[in-house]
Amino acid sequence: MAIKIKFLQCYIVLTFFVFLFLLTEGAPQSALVTQLPGFTGKFQSKHYAGYVNIDESHGKNMYYYFVESEKNPSKDPIVLWLNGGPGCSSFDGFVYEHGPFSFELGKTNGSLPILHNNPYSWSKVSNIIYLDSPVGVGLSYSKNKSDYETGDLKTASDTHSFLLKWFEIYPEFLMNPFYITGESYAGIYVPTLASEVAKGIDAGVKPAINFKGYMVGNGVTDEKIDGNALVPFQHGMGLISDKLFEEVTVACHGNFYEPGSQNCKDKLNEIDQEVNDLNVYDVLEPCYHNTEPSAITNDNSRLPMSFRKLGETERPLPIRKRMFGRAWPFKAPVRDGLVPTWPELLNELTVPCTDDRVSSVWLNNEDVRKAIHAEQTTVIGPWELCTDSITFSHDAGSMIPYHKNLTAHGYRALIYSGDHDMCVPHTGSEKWTSSLGYPIVDKWRPWYVNEQVAGYTQGYANNLSFLTIKGSGHTVPEYKPREALAFYARWLESKKI
Repeated sequence: MAIKIKFLQCYIVLTFFVFLFLLTEGAPQSALVTQLPGFTGKFQSKHYAGYVNIDESHGKNMYYYFVESEKNPSKDPIVLWLNGGPGCSSFDGFVYEHGPFSFELGKTNGSLPILHNNPYSWSKVSNIIYLDSPVGVGLSYSKNKSDYETGDLKTASDTHSFLLKWFEIYPEFLMNPFYITGESYAGIYVPTLASEVAKGIDAGVKPAINFKGYMVGNGVTDEKIDGNALVPFQHGMGLISDKLFEEVTVACHGNFYEPGSQNCKDKLNEIDQEVNDLNVYDVLEPCYHNTEPSAITNDNSRLPMSFRKLGETERPLPIRKRMFGRAWPFKAPVRDGLVPTWPELLNELTVPCTDDRVSSVWLNNEDVRKAIHAEQTTVIGPWELCTDSITFSHDAGSMIPYHKNLTAHGYRALIYSGDHDMCVPHTGSEKWTSSLGYPIVDKWRPWYVNEQVAGYTQGYANNLSFLTIKGSGHTVPEYKPREALAFYARWLESKKI
């Protein structure tokens, strides 16, 4: 009997040390990023990158870039970041928003950008995974091109599969709190994926993800609410006159999403003409025009990197045909069925006001691809900020039931909105968060960074919060990096924003 007890004790101890070894062994060294072309400084934390095969029979490979927290990677949250489109690479967030580096345009036309450590990187307070999703976007690819026909529900299922495999590869992070975040069309990606993860947890799927909540920035949500939010936003911003606003309200009976008469359509077209030359992503800022480099000045511009000026000797590169830039287009609320491209919507080959040269030059460089363990262009083609190589259907309907279900089951949710975005206006996000019907527990008030008002917030029961960022456009961390890091860090730590 004593021998059996001794054996059992030894077995338990051995099992414990094997488990401890798995937790401390660390990420696969083959995925470690040790240097990056264009960067001569010191990494502030460890970086890993590569592919996770989610379907060997199809050769379905999803690409990720993982940045460990600069603070305490073994304890800090794991955050998944998703850009929208649909069809846009999450390197948009990595390069232009909250990645570990700030990218400076190369000294000569076509030369590699210069990288600096980003003081407002979200890796200051969290581990963060940048994922190219769905397959066919960015550096993710499949050997079976039928996988490039997809939609909301399939994308959520595939990304859940990726997460399960990723945590098998990086088991030391399984105990960390896990959050899902994204912006724009990721207003669809995030809650649908969160629902898949939650259902997996309830079903006992292994590995068990320590999912705590999610965050959505300027995210599309509900076709009627989003569709009716634009005209009030335009009027509130002073972009259309009181007279025209009154006329369109009467003509459309307050329903701008589904114009029921020709008079309503005419008034909406009149509004379109008046706002047509504005930057849809931020009404305060100029547009980047690929044929007019002088349109952006050479001074200390507040413009984010994706809008910055061309040098005097440089000429703009052609902007390739692609999907929505970083956004669901303001002319097309979230309707069921096939998602149209910008060219189909506007009869143009370019996305309005967007310059993607820095990211395109860097991510299509052979040495960069090697350094980040990505397939070369000869294998998977050139990297594009947003691709038109996928066929995507919106098949998940309104996100309001998703949000209602997730928050009712205890998951935390932060809905934030740059208040000068005309693509997915804050007026819609404010309305649908209120429409969930939860009691207000933190009444509308300003929030602060460096003793200055950074925006406004309202808190609801069931850990739901709505937040605006004053003076920001569609991609909040790009326009307001200091403020974005502030609310992000406070929210992750469950502090009052």
